[in-house]
Amino acid sequence: MVFADYLGLVAGGIVTFGIVPQVVRVFKLKSAKEISALFNLAMLSGMIMFLIYGIILNLFPLILWNSIGMLLLIALLFGKWKYGR
Repeated sequence: MVFADYLGLVAGGIVTFGIVPQVVRVFKLKSAKEISALFNLAMLSGMIMFLIYGIILNLFPLILWNSIGMLLLIALLFGKWKYGR
């Protein structure tokens, strides 16, 4: 691996795990009124596009972190659907 790959792995991990506290909070408090579904749908769309980009160029850090990030955003959107009322 080259330096750029390590940088991508670290940066992707930091950005992706930035979503984790929000997901934990929604399911712990069973409240998602303050969560923007539109923002999360936009983020999910961007992650899907970055995942496709990463697959096309065979960029492991993009494939890894966007796959994990998509799962976290799907969980957040599920929490919004379940607890957002």
